Amino acid sequence: MKKIALSLTILLGTLSASNATAFDGDVNAGKEKSTTCAACHGPDGNAPVNIYPKLAGQHADYIYKQLKDLKLGMTSGGKEGRMDPVMSGMAMPLSDQDMKDLAAYFSSLNMSEGATPKDVVEVGQQLYKAGDAERGIPACAACHGPRGNGTSLAKFPKISFQHPEYIKSQLVKFRDGTRNNDLNGMMQDIAKKLTDKDIEVLSKYLGGLH
Repeated sequence: MKKIALSLTILLGTLSASNATAFDGDVNAGKEKSTTCAACHGPDGNAPVNIYPKLAGQHADYIYKQLKDLKLGMTSGGKEGRMDPVMSGMAMPLSDQDMKDLAAYFSSLNMSEGATPKDVVEVGQQLYKAGDAERGIPACAACHGPRGNGTSLAKFPKISFQHPEYIKSQLVKFRDGTRNNDLNGMMQDIAKKLTDKDIEVLSKYLGGLH
C-alpha cells in the first residue's frame, strides 16, 4: 500500500508540472495504416470479439505506450516491455511514427457503450470507488477516475465500456505477473490482492460504467 501511495505522490507531482501534453500523431495517416488492425479491433476500433480490447476513444498516449511496450517485448525476448504472442509480432514492423499515427486515429473514434449486470452493481461500485481498506486494496477510481475515463498525462487507460472478458484477462495477467508493464508495478500489487470473484465483479461492472 505504501508503494502505491508513493507512486501516486510522485505521479501527481509530475502532472502538476505540466498542464498539457503534445502528441504528434496524424489521424488520417493512422486511418490508412489501421487496415490490418481491423481484423481484431474492428474497423471503428470497437473489437467485435470480446477477448480483444476496444481501442476507439482510448487515450492516444496510452495506445502509443502499449505499442512501444509490445514491440519491446518481442525485441527483448520478453525480458522487457509487454509480451503478447499476437500483438508483439504485429507491433514489430511499426515505426515510431506508425505507432503515433495509429494511436491518434483510434483515440479519435468513439467507444461503443456497454452494460453492467444489475447483480454486480452494488459490490462493483463499492470496490471500484472505495476499494477495500482491510485488504489493502485502493479505490480503482483513484487512478481511473469516477467514470473510468483514466488520464492521458498519466497514461492511465479508459476502462469504462471495455469488454469485461478483456478486462478480466488483463487483471489475471497482472496478478500472475505475465503482464508487468504497469507504472511502478502498481497494477500488479493491486491485482495480487484481488480474488477471482473480485476480478469477475469488477470486469462486469466496468463494462457499463458511465
